[in-house]
Amino acid sequence: MDQTPTLDVHLMGLIISLQTAAIMQMGRTIHPATGKIERDLDSARHSIDLLEMLRRKTQGNLAPEESQLLDHVLYELRMNFVEEMNKPIETAPSVAEADSPPTDASPQSDTPI
Repeated sequence: MDQTPTLDVHLMGLIISLQTAAIMQMGRTIHPATGKIERDLDSARHSIDLLEMLRRKTQGNLAPEESQLLDHVLYELRMNFVEEMNKPIETAPSVAEADSPPTDASPQSDTPI
């Protein structure tokens, strides 16, 4: 009797669901409920940690395709997370900055040339 694990559709769905959540939490896609880009790196880290825990707890019990998918998803999410962590935090300009006219680097003279 063959003891090779078969692909579990529910496991694959869980992996993809956590991957999608992490991508949205990193601000890489539009949140479907709000229609906006939302960035919550703490939640993204939590989703990635859940996938890592799933990998550890299922080690040796996954079909090769399941293991490859999980490893690939974790790798991609970690690379994206590091990239997001290195991005500067975007802030809205202050009221004073928004009301002031742009500055020109060249000096202006009132005397004609």
